[in-house]
Amino acid sequence: SAANLPSMNEPFPEDSLAGRPCLELPGGHKKVLLPDLNAGCSLSDSCPPPLFKAFKDKHPEHIVISYINCSAGIKALSDIICTSSNAEKIVESLPKSQKIIFAPDKNLGAYLVKKTGRDMVLWNGACMVHEIFSLEKITRLKIRHPRAKLIAHPECEEHILRIADHIGSTTGLLKYSQEDSATEYIVATETGILHQMQKASPSKTFIPAPPDNSCACNDCPHMKLNTLEKLYLCMEYETPEIHMDEEIRLAARKPIDRMLEISARYGL
Repeated sequence: SAANLPSMNEPFPEDSLAGRPCLELPGGHKKVLLPDLNAGCSLSDSCPPPLFKAFKDKHPEHIVISYINCSAGIKALSDIICTSSNAEKIVESLPKSQKIIFAPDKNLGAYLVKKTGRDMVLWNGACMVHEIFSLEKITRLKIRHPRAKLIAHPECEEHILRIADHIGSTTGLLKYSQEDSATEYIVATETGILHQMQKASPSKTFIPAPPDNSCACNDCPHMKLNTLEKLYLCMEYETPEIHMDEEIRLAARKPIDRMLEISARYGL
């Protein structure tokens, strides 16, 4: 929560979205640093605020639930923010009669429609990393590793989720791989999590799910812009710093506050 934000300068070596909640939450006066300002997000880029506002205006009776991996501009147009961990509970917290727009990730939205039975209007956005996994190559990999379990992030496409042994958020996948009895896993999400999985379970084997071509496309190119050297320089010189328009910050804070209220109610 906002009360738990450290008072020190904040470096965010993942993507430029990571630091924004620290600006959007109470205590947004904190200095937020980003090692490389070019480190954006394909999912965020797939949902430009002007186009989304026009889309939202066509559905005036709908509440907007937006996945936290979106821009501050989209948060400002939203009613509630969610994470992949709490999204299902957030959706279920609303009356069944309430119409919902879900943005920006269509795959996570489709997964939630299936899980909750709610007929939501979905914005047609996606994360490039989670859209490149090859069903055919994963099937062949499963044949070579018959004891391996396929674990997938809900941002993956439906045909990948359909064959997954477990679906969960980044934290959920890490926790599952630690507690589950299997010793081999095929992991369908950004490859950065593999290091943490291996560190937490050194005796287990973690195999990145193969993309549908020969490139290393399941490595997020934006996240990989943030190197250890850039992180060091960012901390040493306290730059580049992320700044946000105050009006946008205050508007973006409201749906985050609502998420925190709902999460507290359900003990999430």
